[in-house]
Amino acid sequence: MELREIRTFLQIAQKQSFSKAAEALGYSQAAVTVQIKQLEEELGIHLFDRLGKKTVLTHHGEIFYRYAVTILGTVADAKNAVSASTELSGDLTIGTIESICESIFPDLLKKFHQLYPNVSVSIVLDSPDVLLDRMNKNSIDLVYLLDQPIDDKRFIKVLEAPENISFVSSSVHTLAKNDPTDLASVISHPFLLTEKNASYRFVLDRYLASLGKEVKPFLEIGNTEFIINMLKQNAGISFLPEFAVRHEVESGILSILPVKDFHMELYRQVLYHKDKWHTGEMDAFIELAKETFRTSPGSDEHPQE
Repeated sequence: MELREIRTFLQIAQKQSFSKAAEALGYSQAAVTVQIKQLEEELGIHLFDRLGKKTVLTHHGEIFYRYAVTILGTVADAKNAVSASTELSGDLTIGTIESICESIFPDLLKKFHQLYPNVSVSIVLDSPDVLLDRMNKNSIDLVYLLDQPIDDKRFIKVLEAPENISFVSSSVHTLAKNDPTDLASVISHPFLLTEKNASYRFVLDRYLASLGKEVKPFLEIGNTEFIINMLKQNAGISFLPEFAVRHEVESGILSILPVKDFHMELYRQVLYHKDKWHTGEMDAFIELAKETFRTSPGSDEHPQE
């Protein structure tokens, strides 16, 4: 059994395709097929099934997958232990949502690059559910999310902190100039909202539904920055994490609208898979994410041990 065969096996399992794995590894598809055949003969098992256009793990393949991850992780640790240089130089794939990517990641990743210039970072943007599913399939190293508390035994949580989600408008909007108003009055105004699969849009819709109410936005878009730019033009009201508009609120361009008897929180969370062999690159990012949050305005971290 060779390490290249194990690497090829993991690539096929993650990409669910022999051809995509071959392309990623720089092999011909025939070479990949031969490697897997040799591995299957040595193990005495069948590793993959073809279901339609997808290649999926068999039951025995799923068992071997866990050991394959551990084997390559152990090899990586051994190389790091005997290396004369302690400088990180690997890859790191992070899953996150639009608002965090636009508001938190610029400063965080700038500092990360300054500290670890040889680490190659890839960012994957999607909804929390999709990102967690991709992390479960090992195509993402870790996720940085804003969502309801995630309590899933498959994942290890290393950062959890509450974040206020509020109604936001231009500082010249009618409601921004008044005393606290009621919820019915707020949702009667024109709205710009993120798509329905966004975590904070989902909790707003669910809460309003529990009251027999709903909000019908005139615009739905997944781009938080676009919504903020529209708010600056006094185009309506939105429902956003306060950290996403902190700069605009502090500069007096936008306002957090005070609403009677209404308070909504979600949680900033960093997680990785419990079976993931966490690399030095992952550990470095996690520690920097924690430190960056601890020193951010209004931080209230709940560290996970």
